[in-house]
Amino acid sequence: MKKVLITGGSGLLGQYLNLTFARKFNIHTTFNNILGNCGKFPSSKIDIVNKNDLNRIFEDVEPDIVIHTAAITNPVPKENQTTKDYFETNVTATKNFAELSNTHNSKLVYISTDLVYAGYRDSFLKEDAKLIPVSLYAETKLMGEQKVKESTDNYLILRTALLYGIGLNHSRCYFHNTFENLRNNKTVKLFTDQFRTPISLNDAARIIVDLASMELKSKTLNVGGFERLSRFEMGTTLCLLAGYDKNLIQKITMNDIPNFPKVEDVSLNIEKLQSFGLKPRSIEENILEIIKDYIN
Repeated sequence: MKKVLITGGSGLLGQYLNLTFARKFNIHTTFNNILGNCGKFPSSKIDIVNKNDLNRIFEDVEPDIVIHTAAITNPVPKENQTTKDYFETNVTATKNFAELSNTHNSKLVYISTDLVYAGYRDSFLKEDAKLIPVSLYAETKLMGEQKVKESTDNYLILRTALLYGIGLNHSRCYFHNTFENLRNNKTVKLFTDQFRTPISLNDAARIIVDLASMELKSKTLNVGGFERLSRFEMGTTLCLLAGYDKNLIQKITMNDIPNFPKVEDVSLNIEKLQSFGLKPRSIEENILEIIKDYIN
């Protein structure tokens, strides 16, 4: 079996990738501070901004495929984060991964974001749509895309939509928190004015594995769901399917969050993804599965 190196293996998506890739490949997953489920697989603690760590892990693992998910992902820096941290982690480290992948003849799968698109131009955006990131996170992810293209031609850039599902171990996302609050009859606040094409963690991991397995290179692909939805609409769908009280959901807008980078609509056109025989399941199918798995 081919060898796969996964970065950010203890993250929200990374832990799902560990489980899914391990079914088809020999994986070596990496983490920084928190172990997550990486301890169940061959794994290493690395600092991705330390080039010596990167050189060592490539020499030790000799990966056929590198799945690069590690990044600083919060839109606005926290108190202990600087602009330099974002650039070192999201741009410079990505450049180093791309160069090492090229040197070691590894395919690089770079996980980017739908937030690189202009959020005010249209709906169901294709891969050639206008790119105007409005957050530091999205700006540095787009710069990472460019570093990948400059450093290797054996790459896939995957612009993933809003991820939803139940986080594993320590990891959480907005949907997980919404699910737990509604289940416990607590109120939640959800946006009505931002639209995306959410994709479940299970579907995202499955599709990324399938894409990595194909003989594809030098491609940029949207990876999202079919439905264009706000978080509020997702919450009401969850209430309908799980029997929770939809009156617990409070409508808010992006203007209600101070300094929040406003992105109105980055819903994705996934025709290119479907041309390779890959398709996500519907919101209803995924939420029903989440409800079943969570309760059991």
